[in-house]
Amino acid sequence: MPPAPPTATDPVPPRRVLPVIVLAQLLGTSPWFAVNAVMPDLERAHGWGAAAVGTLSAALQLGFVAGTLLFALLAVSDRFAARRVFLACALAAAACTLAAVAAASSLPALVALRALTGFFLAGIYPVGMKIAAQWFPRGLGFALGWLVGALVLGSASPHALRALSAEGGGLAAGAGAAGGDWQLVLIAVAALAATAGAAVITLVPEPPGAPRGAALPALRLAALAELWRNPRVRASAGGYFGHMWELYTMWVLVPVVLAARLADSVAVSWASFLVLGAGALGCIGGGLLVHRVGGARVAGAQLATSGLCCLAAPWMLTAPIPVFMAWLLLWGITVAGDSPQFSALTASNAPREAVGSLLTLVNSIGFAISAVSIELFVRLAATQPLAELLPWLAVGPLIGLVMLRPLLALQRAP
Repeated sequence: MPPAPPTATDPVPPRRVLPVIVLAQLLGTSPWFAVNAVMPDLERAHGWGAAAVGTLSAALQLGFVAGTLLFALLAVSDRFAARRVFLACALAAAACTLAAVAAASSLPALVALRALTGFFLAGIYPVGMKIAAQWFPRGLGFALGWLVGALVLGSASPHALRALSAEGGGLAAGAGAAGGDWQLVLIAVAALAATAGAAVITLVPEPPGAPRGAALPALRLAALAELWRNPRVRASAGGYFGHMWELYTMWVLVPVVLAARLADSVAVSWASFLVLGAGALGCIGGGLLVHRVGGARVAGAQLATSGLCCLAAPWMLTAPIPVFMAWLLLWGITVAGDSPQFSALTASNAPREAVGSLLTLVNSIGFAISAVSIELFVRLAATQPLAELLPWLAVGPLIGLVMLRPLLALQRAP
């Protein structure tokens, strides 16, 4: 189902706007898991322990938190042209990814670069949502379904790039299947991020009502208090926070879970791409359903399903391979599919003049939660069986569902 038809006061976007924003989000977020995808190669080359992937992942999340917090406090995407912010941050994330090629032998340097990459991703993911909110105020759940679906595919894409490199069939012909040319994976990711910024600045027009020069609004820090003053914003943000306890930790642990059942590293990379990328189906499918059943119901159903997948882990980890893969794919679909609806609910209930800043603040808190969850679960995974550990991820969905209840009650009301 397409987005709701615009009213006389809504902007009428050119047809290319949504496809370009979606493609830019896909390409622009590819640096997110670039280093994670090549970690088997880096661990083998430098003798790093299994906990290194958790440290690097948490560093990126904390960098994202710092970026989103600064962007929110300075109201960057509300005070400046969002397209230019997106371009600058996409180019900076690309530069950090290229620098990681040269610095990969030093774990401290790589941690610093991942934190910087996360900082600049704060100008890609939330700012892309702001651009979509400016162009599609009435069809935001539909638009964000495609937008976050693109983010999911973008985050998963380095796993596919590594698999192609290791097979020697795409990026690095002749490279050994044991590792492939990981440098080319990072270079390709950097090129994708730079292309994203160029696409937004050249193909997406300035939205109506966007700030220009002297018309920049003053900071509205008081508007950020809507996060706890407004019951509807509080409910959607609370659901999102529970979702974030689970989402990125699950994504980081997917290769570990797959490696326990698949012996070949190329198969693990392809399967990781499929499981993570399956989240795009949940995002887009939820966006198609939102006008029929409501965003809160779509988010609640997916959050509950992903929570049940966490609880099913002790049985699924030893199930036959077809059942095991079906479980991971269902988990991959639902663990990400609720995210755009939480963002759409927050944006639709926020003050119009502070949508960008409030979305960015909510993202900042959510990613801080994810950084704690990643570091905790990755370290515990080194000593605890996955069958005992993964069910604890369900704590997030449970809390999120409790917080979401006011919005679910509103959608049930006649």
